[in-house]
Amino acid sequence: MISTYLLGVLGPTVIPFGNVAASGTVLNLFAQSGTMVQAVLMLLLIFSVSSWGIIFYKIYQLRQARSASQSFAMLFRNTKDFATLAGTSHAAPSSPLAQIFSTAYQEFSQWRQAASSTATLENHSPVNLENLELTLRRAVREQMTWLERTLTFLATTASTTPFIGLFGTVWGIMNAFQGLSLAQSATIQAVAPGIAEALVTTAVGLLAAIPAVMAYNHFVRQVQVLTADMEGFSAELLSRVRWSLQDGHQSLAGGSSHAAR
Repeated sequence: MISTYLLGVLGPTVIPFGNVAASGTVLNLFAQSGTMVQAVLMLLLIFSVSSWGIIFYKIYQLRQARSASQSFAMLFRNTKDFATLAGTSHAAPSSPLAQIFSTAYQEFSQWRQAASSTATLENHSPVNLENLELTLRRAVREQMTWLERTLTFLATTASTTPFIGLFGTVWGIMNAFQGLSLAQSATIQAVAPGIAEALVTTAVGLLAAIPAVMAYNHFVRQVQVLTADMEGFSAELLSRVRWSLQDGHQSLAGGSSHAAR
């Protein structure tokens, strides 16, 4: 009895509701929506377009950073002269490793300029190495900040747009039922267009959130990999400087003298 009654009531409404969805595109639903629902849809559209722009930018940025860093790391291991590496690092602004080396090289050059002799530099090498380690840590943090830039917006988009869309849906359904109270016949045909318009905001909110959360998780993982590379490179650079100071290696001194000239 109950199932027969439900089929009798809902059966005739399937075709009209389908016609509403079929004849009403998203643009038509937007035009027929209320002011509040239109404002919500516009806000979601801004979030979606902005997040896609950030996604494409981060894909390019992280790809360039990974490729340039791999090239510079190979050059670093095959080159003993720091002056040559310093010139290369200035030509690779997209490489975090190159920027870390450039910062460290400037610190090391200041040692040479401040020291009156090689013995003076060697006597103060523990202090100098500690300063260099702090400089490297600061450089790594700066590069991490640069790589993580705009990721906060993706996280915000992923966490807020579904609720913004839900707010638009609730508001639209409220208006639909208010219109139903003024209608002569309380049937589903009277509220179907309003509910369809309201549900669009939820769909648009999910369309904005899903790519943003997927891209955010992917980019965070890529930044973590690059951060591990930067920390390993910093440790390798510090070890190379320490070994050069202890053994009196001439490549650092020559590179710094060249830079001073």
